[in-house]
Amino acid sequence: MAELVLRLYIAGNSAGSRRAEQNLHDLRALLDNQAWRIEIIDVMRRPELAEQAGIIATPTLSCEHSGRPRRIVGDLSDKKRVLEFLGIETGDDP
Repeated sequence: MAELVLRLYIAGNSAGSRRAEQNLHDLRALLDNQAWRIEIIDVMRRPELAEQAGIIATPTLSCEHSGRPRRIVGDLSDKKRVLEFLGIETGDDP
């Protein structure tokens, strides 16, 4: 099985970036049984990576896998929506 990569693109230390990072950290507990690698990319420091990936808004969470990457924009506060986006079903109501 190929490793799945979650990339969170943020813009510096903005309030939205901090919220997205914290929410991703909170979601990570629900991803423990999954084979996810998580990367956080600050587009202020690495704009070339955002350009290569076609990122036009931050924060953006990109799910990279063997197929076409999928993206969700926002601070990841709607955990149910993020889990659905990732295709993860839990018995809990996040």
